[in-house]
Amino acid sequence: MIQIYNTLTRKKGVFKPIQEGKVSMYVCGPTVYNLIHLGNARPLIVFDTVRRYLEYKGYEVNYVQNFTDIDDKIINKANELKKEVKEISEGFIQEFLVDAKALNIRQANVNPKVTENIDEIKNFIQELVNQNAAYEKEGDVYFKTEAFEGYGKLSNQSVDDLLVGARIEIEEKKMNPLDFALWKSAKPGETSWQSPWGKGRPGWHIECSAMVKKYLGETIDIHAGGADLIFPHHENEIAQSEMLTHKPLANYWMHNGYININNEKMSKSLGNILTVRELIEQYEPMVLRFLILSVHYRHPISFSEDLLIQAKNSVDRIKISIDNLLHRLEIEENDHLLEKEMKQVVEELKVRFEKEMDDDFNTANAITVLFDLMKQINIYIQQEKVSKQTMIVMLDIMKTWLNILGLEPLLVEGTKSSSEDWIEELIEERNIARKNKNWQRADEIRNQLFEKGILLEDTPQGVRWKRK
Repeated sequence: MIQIYNTLTRKKGVFKPIQEGKVSMYVCGPTVYNLIHLGNARPLIVFDTVRRYLEYKGYEVNYVQNFTDIDDKIINKANELKKEVKEISEGFIQEFLVDAKALNIRQANVNPKVTENIDEIKNFIQELVNQNAAYEKEGDVYFKTEAFEGYGKLSNQSVDDLLVGARIEIEEKKMNPLDFALWKSAKPGETSWQSPWGKGRPGWHIECSAMVKKYLGETIDIHAGGADLIFPHHENEIAQSEMLTHKPLANYWMHNGYININNEKMSKSLGNILTVRELIEQYEPMVLRFLILSVHYRHPISFSEDLLIQAKNSVDRIKISIDNLLHRLEIEENDHLLEKEMKQVVEELKVRFEKEMDDDFNTANAITVLFDLMKQINIYIQQEKVSKQTMIVMLDIMKTWLNILGLEPLLVEGTKSSSEDWIEELIEERNIARKNKNWQRADEIRNQLFEKGILLEDTPQGVRWKRK
């Protein structure tokens, strides 16, 4: 049984979807005014992996992730670059898709945009006004937080505590400093839509409530995002949605932890924002994905160059393990049936892997089990007598786990490409030199390869090579 830590209840509980065999899942997407950064990448990778595991367990997952394509930041960016808002948002949506594909993020079933759901948003707001849960002031519409009894329950804060933090930003138009904008009146020259309250555009929080309701229903299984969204974004979503429907917005709230850069919070003011594009120009994307998954999703990550190097080394180990297994499979002629002893080892590892993933999607511990499998593979293929059937079973389970973790590109990257034929040619020349007892030439070739970062290993099955 899958157990999920629910931010709302602050404890783990058995996952029971609303509809048997199906999961409705909404993950808050980016505001598209710039390239996505490391903080954006974490929820992308984490909840893509959650989705993959749910599907592995047999669920049909309806996965929705929005694009915020109208916002103050986008408008400011458009003004700065003297471009139209749509040109900015559409351009960065395309850049997002490029980076998401590089990170092996599977595309959502639906990627709704705010600008394509304006009617639904206006209708949602109007219904709140009709319920006296929202009010209009000079073209702006605000949600009346005092109308919702449970305000603060997601962030586990009392209204009094929230008021203390909100007083600094009191706006004269608001009846209460905790009230938040559902609709913003348009400033001169801004992108806007006609509404019962005049020209304007949606506030930030209302968009997700309206799109959850439209694409997934009044109550969904999982609502997810970064910990920075707990308050005010998700708190406000709950207030406006549950005020409207009088039903829970989501049964499970999942939030990934923060990312710090060299033990400092990632922020523009510190100038330590790292974009995904910058990182994958230096390291292959699977290194970044592996790094994110090597820490439990609810824990903070203290990101550093050393951590990247460790992740790269781990990824290289996976590739080498795949290469070694495929090489032994290729040359092995013994086609005996799967040995009972190895079958039991593999089954025990499979149980361990699922136990870790069932426990609130603990990818960090699941990766430990993956490396235990690799250890078993490496020991097994060094034996003189092996079975192809056993190796195929090992390869299949490795493929399955890498697919769950979204690391399956390593199955391709692990095998040698034609661009590396020169390495094989030098190894063949060295083999001939050794056969002719030309030890000087054999050593020259080994040293030549070493200088280019290639390590040779002489094994009973032939010469194997790997990168340093």
